[in-house]
Amino acid sequence: MTIEQLAAAVIDACEAAGVDHMLTGAFATSVYGVPRSTSDVDVVVDALAGEPIQRVVARLATLVAFDPQVQFDTLTWGRRHVGTTRTDPPMLVELFALFDDPFVQHQFHRRRRIVLPSLGRVAWLPRPEDLVVQKLRWGRGKDLDDARDVLAVQGLNHVDLAGIRAWCLQHGTIDRLDAVIAALPAE
Repeated sequence: MTIEQLAAAVIDACEAAGVDHMLTGAFATSVYGVPRSTSDVDVVVDALAGEPIQRVVARLATLVAFDPQVQFDTLTWGRRHVGTTRTDPPMLVELFALFDDPFVQHQFHRRRRIVLPSLGRVAWLPRPEDLVVQKLRWGRGKDLDDARDVLAVQGLNHVDLAGIRAWCLQHGTIDRLDAVIAALPAE
């Protein structure tokens, strides 16, 4: 199984379970920025009281073994369910439960459907601006590289830079945004 096949299976499971969702992480970055390899599939799931996530987990049970212990994101304290494929090599699936953080809600409600030829289907993805804000908020080295790459490919004149700046001011990540912009290649 490839990571693309796994992503398609997770999207199919969400669709079959009737659960609103959004593909994020490296897959979304690859659509808007520079493609990079990954060994996990990250999906935000609209999950009130956890029940919708359990429907997705049940649909993936033959393919993915999920840890029964729910993990918490150390930045936002959002819940996530982490599973490992039953295939070799093992790959991860992370189902992030949508919660009441204002930016997380904003990003999810602005998501859009995009054709992903690499997956052979249409998928819900965040908008490029929201992906940049998310990556700056997480702030790991690869996240900052992803934010830079998305801005470089999309172009500063083609994104809502004022909107990105507003969220960065709110999150205290404006210095990260300024550093990423300073690292962009000259046009």
